[in-house]
Amino acid sequence: MALFDPANHLRSEKHRKIYAYAELAYTFVDFSAAALFVIGSVLFFDESTTYVATWLFVIGSMLFGMRPTIKLAREVAYMRAGDFDDVIDA
Repeated sequence: MALFDPANHLRSEKHRKIYAYAELAYTFVDFSAAALFVIGSVLFFDESTTYVATWLFVIGSMLFGMRPTIKLAREVAYMRAGDFDDVIDA
């Protein structure tokens, strides 16, 4: 099984579940990071909320950094689930 092969999630039902959970996590992180950046941007309009806005940007940046971590964790989970030569038809 090759890492980051788009067909990996089709190898078994377990692989499909791993893919689904990883996609949920990835989407949650994306929405959360985007929301923090939008809120932080709005808070920058008022000088009194600049400190909070900066922290929202920092947290949002850390969330964006989690994106490749989720993908790598998904690939490791695929490898732990086993290498099945029979790819399930989508």
